Amino acid sequence: MQFIKLLLISTILVSCNNETNIEPLTIYTSRQPQLIEPLLKEYEEKTGIEVRLLSGKAPQLMERIVVEGDKTQADIFMTVDAGVLWQAGEKGIFESIDSSILERNIPQHLRDPNGKWFGLSKRARTIVYSADSVSSRDLSSYEDLAYPLWNNKLCLRTSTKVYNRSLMASMIDSIGYEKTKMIVSGWVNNLATEVFSSDTQVLKAVSAGQCGVTIVNTYYLARLADDPAYSNLRLHWANQENRGTHVNISGAGVTRFSKNKVEAIKLLEWLSSADAQETYAGANKEFPVMPGIKVGELLESWGPFKEDLISVEKLGSLQKDAVLLAQEVGYK
Repeated sequence: MQFIKLLLISTILVSCNNETNIEPLTIYTSRQPQLIEPLLKEYEEKTGIEVRLLSGKAPQLMERIVVEGDKTQADIFMTVDAGVLWQAGEKGIFESIDSSILERNIPQHLRDPNGKWFGLSKRARTIVYSADSVSSRDLSSYEDLAYPLWNNKLCLRTSTKVYNRSLMASMIDSIGYEKTKMIVSGWVNNLATEVFSSDTQVLKAVSAGQCGVTIVNTYYLARLADDPAYSNLRLHWANQENRGTHVNISGAGVTRFSKNKVEAIKLLEWLSSADAQETYAGANKEFPVMPGIKVGELLESWGPFKEDLISVEKLGSLQKDAVLLAQEVGYK
């Protein structure tokens, strides 16, 4: 009998050890690897589960998952912008997840209503201006940048970037297609120069005096904060008197053909936890999705702001309208 008990205990111990020898998790991601590798390394150390990254551009990664089908190694697809996550959901890439932890940690408007994908960090897209030529008293909303006051003073990133498409989608949802069309047409008329390919280029143009004001994601400004060459750049929280500043997400979901869905869900749940949220958002100079998490000193210095609480799922479903609108007004 004693021998049988020892044999059973030995079997249980072997079983437990086998459970920790789970197949590695593979994330297909359009995020820059250096932004998430330290956090994933921490997860590996905590759990013993290896996490592998395959990085690339979102459209190519989505197409790869679709082509690979049930042969894909992707357990998780991670990317930026709710519009891209929505597209991935429409392509049938994600598995719907029922997780009380994710639902508790991530506000409802920052995740897919059917549990296909979840925001893991927030990025605010707001107004930045040059203190050399612009007064904050003259700034209010995205819509106001269409006023003649800003003629030949506005710089913008191209409309082909999903960040601006999502901003326009949020405006369409809030004020309607025709009014948004009128506003964006005003932006085009106020441009000081041709549109830029990146937020960083736009910020450098504002700092150099090529224009006075722009709209960018705040983490691009944060990346320039330590460089005295850009000390004249200032942030203004847009639309504080009505719907609030436009907020988007980076996020992820478990792929439909993942061979390791249980562990993939556990990783997403951990990324939504308080400890991981502070690290994840801090490393990327973004904002946590979990309420009440402390932000870095620089972000805190910008002060609190009212954010637009639109369901980010709409930023995806209205993308086609935003693309058509930009074409109609000549916003390249």
